[in-house]
Amino acid sequence: MTFSEETIQGLVKEHYGLNVTVKALNGYDELNFLLSNEKNEKYILKVSNESHPFPFLEAQINIIQHLKKSNISDCFQHFSINKQGEELTKIIRDSKTYYIRILNFLEGTFWVDVKEKTSELHHNLGSFLGSMDHALHDFSHPAMHRSYTWDISRASEAGDNLKHILNHEKRRIAGYFLLQFDTEVVPEIHRLRHAYIHNDANDYNILVQGNRISGLIDFGDMVYTALVNNLAIACTYAMLDEEDPLTVAASIVAGYHKAYALQEKELDLLYYLIAGRLCISVTQSAYNASLDSNNEHHFITEKPAWNLLYKLIEINPIKAQDVFRKACGFTGLINNDDYSDLLEVRKKKIGRNLSIGYKDKLKIVKGALQYLYDDKGRTFVDCVNNPSHVGHCHPVVVRKMQKQIATLNTNTRYLNDAITEYAEKLTATLPEKLSVCYFVNSGSEANDLAIRMSRHFTKQKDIIVLDHAYHGTSTVAMEMSPYKFDSKGGSGKMPWIHKAINPDLYRGPYKYGDTKAGEKYAADVQRIIEDLKKEDKAPAVFICETLLGVGGQIPLPENYLKTAYDYVRAAGGVCIADEVQVGFGRIGDHFWGFELQNVVPDIVVLGKPIGNGHPLAAVIVTEEIADAFNNGLEYFNTFGGNPVSMTTGLAVLDVIQEEEMQKHALEVGNHLMNGLKGLMAKYPIISDVRGHGLFIGAEMVKDRTTMEPAVPEIDIVVEKMKANGYLLSTDGPLHNVLKIKPPMTFSKQNADEMVRLLDIALSEL
Repeated sequence: MTFSEETIQGLVKEHYGLNVTVKALNGYDELNFLLSNEKNEKYILKVSNESHPFPFLEAQINIIQHLKKSNISDCFQHFSINKQGEELTKIIRDSKTYYIRILNFLEGTFWVDVKEKTSELHHNLGSFLGSMDHALHDFSHPAMHRSYTWDISRASEAGDNLKHILNHEKRRIAGYFLLQFDTEVVPEIHRLRHAYIHNDANDYNILVQGNRISGLIDFGDMVYTALVNNLAIACTYAMLDEEDPLTVAASIVAGYHKAYALQEKELDLLYYLIAGRLCISVTQSAYNASLDSNNEHHFITEKPAWNLLYKLIEINPIKAQDVFRKACGFTGLINNDDYSDLLEVRKKKIGRNLSIGYKDKLKIVKGALQYLYDDKGRTFVDCVNNPSHVGHCHPVVVRKMQKQIATLNTNTRYLNDAITEYAEKLTATLPEKLSVCYFVNSGSEANDLAIRMSRHFTKQKDIIVLDHAYHGTSTVAMEMSPYKFDSKGGSGKMPWIHKAINPDLYRGPYKYGDTKAGEKYAADVQRIIEDLKKEDKAPAVFICETLLGVGGQIPLPENYLKTAYDYVRAAGGVCIADEVQVGFGRIGDHFWGFELQNVVPDIVVLGKPIGNGHPLAAVIVTEEIADAFNNGLEYFNTFGGNPVSMTTGLAVLDVIQEEEMQKHALEVGNHLMNGLKGLMAKYPIISDVRGHGLFIGAEMVKDRTTMEPAVPEIDIVVEKMKANGYLLSTDGPLHNVLKIKPPMTFSKQNADEMVRLLDIALSEL
């Protein structure tokens, strides 16, 4: 619609008998004009088209007239009456109907332009909104019962526009909050109080004089919805660009509650409602960008909205609930429980040798991508949970799992598309000869099956492993894990297990800079083969992680696997690549760890990241091994390959590829290793930084010459980092290696903060 300033001037004269000057103003979905008369009195004229039908405009008049009877009446505009004695003036132009209305001009500074916002102002904003909503408790109008994009109760619909957010990290965060909205809010919102609300107390609609709210304009977004949504919107916009957004929101909540009492169940959803409003905002901006919109109002809060979403995901929702409850005088959710009761039950009912991390125990209650939330309101950056490969509660993975488990889960004796589709997509990431899949439930089970197949194929029993290796918790996996059988309580080495030297370029006999170190370490595999020959034996299998995990986060020296595989195959053995901790793009340079060594194993074992923490694992073999294993004895696994697991695996694989996580791991991993190497140059206690992508180890020693492990010191550092919100753990045969294997959503900002905090922790040793 086009109305020139001259046209508006004529319409005002014709219908209102006023002589005015006219200046066009910016508007979102209505035309706005500033009018001034000869006395320099100002008015706002609005022009609405068919998208604002007459009943809705009438409702705006009625709600303001209702508020004129309240004790905050001076905070709302009033309508000028036309020559017919009406608030609305109907105009027909080019066969289209428009409505004009003139409102008085309210004095004040827009919230967005107030430089110093005090806690008193925040409290007064809440008090003003509470007073308004209380005044409207007996108001109603049928036109406000409408389906409206900006109604927070409908935030789920914002999911339709997630695809327009092109940045992977941003789309993932918005998707996470919409998943939480569906999980936490949707089942409860129909139980909350509903009311007729303004629905848009944003930073361009609130006017301020001193510490007082002097006006609230623009009722064009009003709707019948959950009462608390009005508060949530005000909190959202007041939190933008604030250093401590939660404290700001708490002041507003306290002010609101004083004027109009809130309920605990409303407060408990407020964090998610604020996130919901932000998600509507950023998805609408992305949608408008996809249409090449040039309306600046479509993007006016996009940047601060994203900044707030990034801050919000770092705020533990339990902390937010606790703060909001206490702001209203209710009992908080957080207590100083020392978990003694829980620990006592655990001691009685759970296996005694299941350890718990950290000196002061953590009770983690929720996960959000690379973040973990405990029951005391603390947020932690997870630097070690590599099973949650694409992030805790990744929205795409969770939604696909939810849908499948609500549809079907059975064993694999029935035909199902998911298992074949997943097998095809998974093997497409591997060398052509690795083409047949067996799906199981854990890495331990996968290694167990891989050994069984190898022994069947070679008709041999002996296994070559690396010293300090770990391959799982089944009986067979424990037998081939020196990390377990050589440790306290271990059963010792079985006669058919043979330990090759750990190819450690830092602590081993062949060091960094030795260009033949790989071949020299592999010679120890050949030594074992020669010893077996003397007993008329041959190896059934050589199994090796493609980067060593509990062995100390160690990348293998160049040509190590190539040489070792040649020796083993020449002796008739099978080569297994254990990718349980390494695979799926984590190393950045390649999708699989064995690709770093330019080899193709006979069997690949997958676990941990394959299902993002869901119990799923796989053994992938050549046609030759699969055919030999098919000897008439059926292999059946009740849960291996079930539809939910297959759907989960597909979702994880899709997310890794669509969100370019391998590239992300390379960039962030290199950035983090550079930061850690900077600390190594500063602190002699860090003696080696090694790894690929987001598979990183930092070794700590008391003395770089003697290489004595800095064991009490590394434990102190881990506890200090935990106290500052970063969860690390230790690894290696001497327990002196910082293990860093975070979810792949771990960011450069997380890496910088982690290095900064490590710097402080090391300086305090």
